[in-house]
Amino acid sequence: MVKHIILWKLKSEHNNDTVKADIKSELEKLIGKIPGLLEINVQCESLPSSNADVMLYSVFENEAALKTYATHPDHVYVADTFVRPFTETRLCLDFEV
Repeated sequence: MVKHIILWKLKSEHNNDTVKADIKSELEKLIGKIPGLLEINVQCESLPSSNADVMLYSVFENEAALKTYATHPDHVYVADTFVRPFTETRLCLDFEV
């Protein structure tokens, strides 16, 4: 299994509940649409001590499934429409368990 964790810092002009809710909703809708994507959860509620605004936690069957997800048209659409235009910084950690 592969875990894929992303942290985003939103652009200050887009750091609002609507943008966060859209990111969460659209990414979580990908479950069942992409082969090998086993779990996906987006967290938008954070403590004041946090320095990221949104977190994506996802689990894949294997590394090949993660690579499929990265280029899958449904994921690319969500990323290009609901995520990338609103984010300033992205950090990623992928690891096998």
